Amino acid sequence: MNLDHFDVAILEAVQEDASISQQDLGARVNLSPAAVNRRLKRLNTEGVIRQTVAVLDPASLGYRLTVVTEIEVENERLDLLDEMKRAFLACPQVQQCYYVAGECDFVLIMSVRDMEQYTELTKALFFESNNVKRFKTMVSMKNVKVGLSVPTQVEEP
Repeated sequence: MNLDHFDVAILEAVQEDASISQQDLGARVNLSPAAVNRRLKRLNTEGVIRQTVAVLDPASLGYRLTVVTEIEVENERLDLLDEMKRAFLACPQVQQCYYVAGECDFVLIMSVRDMEQYTELTKALFFESNNVKRFKTMVSMKNVKVGLSVPTQVEEP
């Protein structure tokens, strides 16, 4: 998809604040609200904008720990990997899940209330799986940067 400078400006603005009105967005990017509306619809339809959500503060809801877990699987059979992916997708404490190449097979970013909750999750997600060879846990001392914003500036080769 070809994005012009208006599209890029709109994407930057909605990544910063998705609740911005189309009138304010139009004023910010020098387009009419109707033109902003058409562009937003196209960006949504074409999948550039996948979802519009509210970002909540985990600590305000009692989730004070961020845990990064590396998982090495016992067997890389596709059905077993798919089963693990489904379990990770279904777990609300798993905020991000990456199937990766390298020394481990999965990396999970989890938001948990305390170590007791994490311990219970390890039992359910790792020990009962029968396909986890080992896992390594890292507890964040401070979340310095958390986000899913995507850089919008296309770099020239």
